Order: sequence, then structure tokens, then C-alpha cells
Amino acid sequence: MQIYLLYGGQNAEHDSSIASAFAVIRAIYFKYYSVCPIYITKTGEWLRGATLHEPLTDVGELRLVAGATAQFGGTVSQSTGIDIRPGELVVKDAVVFPMMHGQNAEDGTIQGLLQSLGVPYVGDGVLASAVGMDKIVSKMLFQQAGIPQAPYVPLLKAQWQTETEKILARCEGSLLYPMYVKPANLGSSLGVSRVADRTALIAAIEEAFNFASRVLVEQGIVAREIELGLLGDAELRFSIPGEVVKSSDGVRQLREQLEIPASIDPEILAKMKQYAQRAYAIMDGSGLARCDFFLTANGDVLLNEINTMPMFDQDAMYPQLWQKMGLSSGDLIEELIQLASHRFKRQQAQQNF
Repeated sequence: MQIYLLYGGQNAEHDSSIASAFAVIRAIYFKYYSVCPIYITKTGEWLRGATLHEPLTDVGELRLVAGATAQFGGTVSQSTGIDIRPGELVVKDAVVFPMMHGQNAEDGTIQGLLQSLGVPYVGDGVLASAVGMDKIVSKMLFQQAGIPQAPYVPLLKAQWQTETEKILARCEGSLLYPMYVKPANLGSSLGVSRVADRTALIAAIEEAFNFASRVLVEQGIVAREIELGLLGDAELRFSIPGEVVKSSDGVRQLREQLEIPASIDPEILAKMKQYAQRAYAIMDGSGLARCDFFLTANGDVLLNEINTMPMFDQDAMYPQLWQKMGLSSGDLIEELIQLASHRFKRQQAQQNF
């Protein structure tokens, strides 16, 4: 079977996508599949590399496969990729693996394109991808589902420009400092600021609006950061929990370490799984996700966000959670491909009904 591996993309998480794609190529079972890498440049070109029949040994080879060298290290080289149109992905006995993060990638745009082309693809569908990427929409949906979250205030750029004082009063009237200001639909902590007073709040909101037209102001929470891996659709499986532990390196910078498994009371873990399942169902999730929680010292569980295409590189939380449960990265990728094929067959059956 042919796997079309999409990577790159028109966003700030371009390099992260390449690292994830390389991890997939290193782990996928080539005895069952050949892999056609398709690199999407930062300017939107689609470049198809030569079909792979064995793993690559270095991420630099993946960059060369589709002529991505020009995007890295200041070295400009001739592209080795062939310029294609997305419609060329419509082939028999193939699955598309969109290993892409951020805007114009995991936010429903690529998923909508693949859905329109009528090809099976790995990961969540259009609705779940769009909801998972948008912090305001997801929080409103989860609030309707009765899932506890940190208090928040959504902001629109047009309102901020005309009702600044009113919005500041609303933030300070319903939230306590410190607060976190975030663009509504970006990942990897881009444009995120921690603020402790009004002056910093104003500056952070202005900065966040440079990244997006919708911004979220959220209550700062003193809590542990716990993450769960989700896998499946009708039958949803959960990984063991992992914890993101932050510590100072002595130079006023924070370093993150992963503790797997995280030490959590079984009743609290059961509550996390219940919330994760309810949230994933309401957003019509199918395939995979990483569900992030805050766990306070009082034992309160708050849903932070759901990431529908988590990182796959060797340092990422999602694959490590499954590895600790005995599911290798190769087996994990195999399950994702099979889930994509089964969902596609169900969708075809529904269309022909």
C-alpha cells in the first residue's frame, strides 16, 4: 500500500512537522508500505519526492527528498521535488498521512481538502480538527458539555479596538492575576504571554492580535500539567498519564521534562478519562488526540485543551505514552493507518446508502 506523507506547511510550526514526519518514516513498517513524501513549502507549493522503500537515516535526507533544503540553515539548493497538484493524491490503495501541525494543517483545512478529494487520511476529521485548533470554540463546546475548565474571556479584535476599557474591566472583574493571553488558533505557545498587571495585559493582548483576530484571556492556574493519549473512534483507548514537569535551569529559563507515568490517584485518573471521552465525542473526534489537563493541589481536574495532531518526534509526549504501554511507534502508526482505512470504508457505505 502507498502512504502519502504530507509535511511542512504554511505556518510557524513548519519545522516541527518535518521532525514528526521523519519520526514516522523511521518507524513505519516498510514491509507493508511504500512512502511518498510530499513537502508543502512555506509559500504553499506541493513538492513530491521519490517514493521511499526503506527508512531514512537522517532528517536532512527528508529535507532533500522534496527539496526542502532551501528552508533551513541558510543554504539554498535546487529542489529535488516535483511540483504537483493536490488532486494527484487520488489513487487507489493509498492512505494520506497529514503529519502537519498548526494553521493551514491540523485546523481542518487539509482535512477538508482530503475529504473533498475522497481519499482516506490519518487523524481526525474536519470538525474535530477545527474545534481542537480553536481555543475559544473548543472551550465553549466543552463548557456546554459540563467539563470543568479554567475561567476565560474571549476577545475579538474589532471589539478590542472600540471597547478597550470595557474589555479590560471584564477581564479584571472575572479573572485574577496572573492571567495568560493566547491567540485563539495557534499552537506551540506562539504569541502566549503571562501577565501580572493591567499594563502587561494590554501589551500582551496587542501582541496576540498580531498573530490572530481572536484572542483568549485565561485565568492562570497553579497546577500540575497532565496529558493523556487517545487512540480510536467508536472504541476509544487511553494511554497512561504523563506529566510535564517544569524546572528552572538557573538562568531564568524553564526546562520541561516528561514524567511517564505520572503519579495520579486512580479516581482522579478515571475522572480525566471521563472528561476526555466526553470532550472527544462532542467534537466528533476519530483517530488520535492528546488531551491536556490541569490538576490542582486540591484534586480539581480542569481540561486545558485537546491536540488532534500531536508531535511524533522522539522527545514528544504522545508516542512515549504509548511506548510505555508496550505499543511501539511502528505499531501505533499501523493502528492509525488501519483506523483511517476503516473510517473511509464506513463513510463510503454511508454515502452509498
